[in-house]
Amino acid sequence: MKLTTRGHYSVKAMLDLSLQPRLASVKLIAQRQNLPAPYLEKLLIQLRRAGLVESVRGSRGGYRLAKAPGQTSLGQILDAVGEPITPIE
Repeated sequence: MKLTTRGHYSVKAMLDLSLQPRLASVKLIAQRQNLPAPYLEKLLIQLRRAGLVESVRGSRGGYRLAKAPGQTSLGQILDAVGEPITPIE
């Protein structure tokens, strides 16, 4: 399976959130994963709309997983950001 940039960044963001015990800001996720923050924020909004992450507003806000890490599949992440799942030869 070959991931697009959108898919790759989404998976990296979800992995980062799964390793954090508390809320994580877009800025911190972007720094840890070496991702562009504006693009990451758009992806996190899509993941939130799909129910995969939750957001908390405010100065101490950020994002966290909506479910336990083992309850989210790669297919759900890719589907949330509009990426098709197609095998390559």
